[in-house]
Amino acid sequence: MKDKALLFINGDAPTSFPNPEEYSLIACTDGAFHYLKTLHFPLEKLDFISGDFDSHSGKDEDIYDEKFIYTPDQDKTDFQKALEIIIEKGIQKVDILGGSGGEQDHFLGNLTVAFGCKDQLDIKFYDAFSEYYFIPKSFILHNVKGKMISLYPFPSVENITTKGLNWPLSKGNLNITSRIGTRNFAVEDEVSIEYEKGDLLVFIGKNYL
Repeated sequence: MKDKALLFINGDAPTSFPNPEEYSLIACTDGAFHYLKTLHFPLEKLDFISGDFDSHSGKDEDIYDEKFIYTPDQDKTDFQKALEIIIEKGIQKVDILGGSGGEQDHFLGNLTVAFGCKDQLDIKFYDAFSEYYFIPKSFILHNVKGKMISLYPFPSVENITTKGLNWPLSKGNLNITSRIGTRNFAVEDEVSIEYEKGDLLVFIGKNYL
C-alpha cells in the first residue's frame, strides 16, 4: 500500500486533481468539502472529513456521516487537526491542495502548521503556481531546469550553498528581515542546496525560461 495521503484544505480550489490511486488515504477539512462537491470530486474516495464544521455542517450529506470527524478545538486550525489524524494513522507523507489563496493570514498559518509538523511528516503543498515544502539541510531538486526556484528562510538560514541556480550562493546567510532568496531559476536539471543551520522553505515554480 502506498504510504502517502492527499489532503484538501480551504484555500483556493485546485484546477485539477491528482490520480486518487496514488494515495493510501484521501481527506479534506470541512471548508474544502464544498468545493470538492462543486468540482465533482468523487466523494466516495474520501476517507474522512474533519473540522469544527463552521464552514460546512454536513447535515445535507447523510450518506457520508460515517466519514465526518468532529474536531472542535479552537486552539488549533482545521489543517493542524487533520494532520494530527493523519499522523495517528501512521502515514508520513502528505500532499496538500488548497493551502494558498483566499485570506493570506490562512496561508501564513498553513506554513506555520507545516513547520510545526515537519519532523513528523513530509508535507508538500501544490497550487496553480508552484509546489513548496521545507527541505532538510542537504537536498537535491530533480528535473527543475528552467523553473523558478525561491528560497525562503523560516526565519533564518546560515552558511547556505547552492549549485545549479542562475544566482548561486556560497556559504551565504538568509534572513526573513534582511535577505531572502526568491525569484531565482534553475540552469541545471539538478539543483543542490546545503545549509548548516536554520530552516528553509523552497518554492518550485512553473517554467521561467
